[in-house]
Amino acid sequence: MAKKGRILTGDRPTGRMHLGHYVGSMHNRIRLQDEYECFFIVADVHTLTTRPEREAIQQIGANIHEMVLDYLSVGIDPEKSTMFVQSAVPETYELNLIFEMMVSVARLERIPSLKDMANAANMDSMPFGLLGYPVLQAADILLPRANLVPVGKDNESHVEVTREIARRFNGLYGDVFPVPDVMVGDVPSLIGTDGQAKMSKSLNNAIFLSDDAKTVNEKVRSMFTDPARVRADIPGRVEGNPVFIYHDAFNPNGDEVNDLKERYRLGKVGDVEVKKKLAAAINAFLEPMRERRVIYEAKPSLVDEVLVAGTDKVRAIARETMTMVRDAMGLYRLPTL
Repeated sequence: MAKKGRILTGDRPTGRMHLGHYVGSMHNRIRLQDEYECFFIVADVHTLTTRPEREAIQQIGANIHEMVLDYLSVGIDPEKSTMFVQSAVPETYELNLIFEMMVSVARLERIPSLKDMANAANMDSMPFGLLGYPVLQAADILLPRANLVPVGKDNESHVEVTREIARRFNGLYGDVFPVPDVMVGDVPSLIGTDGQAKMSKSLNNAIFLSDDAKTVNEKVRSMFTDPARVRADIPGRVEGNPVFIYHDAFNPNGDEVNDLKERYRLGKVGDVEVKKKLAAAINAFLEPMRERRVIYEAKPSLVDEVLVAGTDKVRAIARETMTMVRDAMGLYRLPTL
């Protein structure tokens, strides 16, 4: 069967992947890898926008290894999908520089998620690199000439910048780039276990894909629920309750979930039972990933082999794209003497 087109998406290697990553984008990657030619970027350069410290950079290698193990464990198949390292594709920097000429500062300043990223990183002011984060993302997406970008809700506005840049480039120089579509996950933004903000590694409110069963049980037991419900016989709020948001996302037993919701609203079930069944559902969801991870961890060179092969493939496509870009723009070519 012919592939429909190309997908580009990925993650910053800032630590292990969690359930929020899965529902936001990863489940779409797994589902679509048979239909599309998929490129999954390990976006290490993007980490510098909020973590430029030498100590943070020194952790990137280990984080990349863990992240790719997570990719493989959830079912991303290196025979079907291409995983590669952003910093190892120098054409990324070249295309990023060209794209910087095609978007205004005022346009980038209207993207609210950039301010959120700066605040989360405790930055007093917006670095130029962070302001240009969506432009670098545009280079990532358009270098392999991707048609579709599965992302979490917080990156949807970034992809719109990519679409604008593609249209502007094509309008100025001719059709080189597709204008990619965006695909947001079924659960656009998963709230963290604390019930206060979206799931995040830095906020210590995440359930990781590599967590063992005991850790999952402990995290679920401590989850935020309806604060007004101090006893099990008090009717509780289901809507917006993190425990039930997770049940809807990860418990495939719809009858059980509906029964728990009904009894919770009537004050006929305690948080202990609701959370116990949630922990069992999440552990059942994660167990196949844990089993695959053990197999992949037993092959020490596997991650490096996957990344080297994937990066080599992307480098070839990147060179092709940049030839198209230079030809379309009419950039000066140094003569061969």
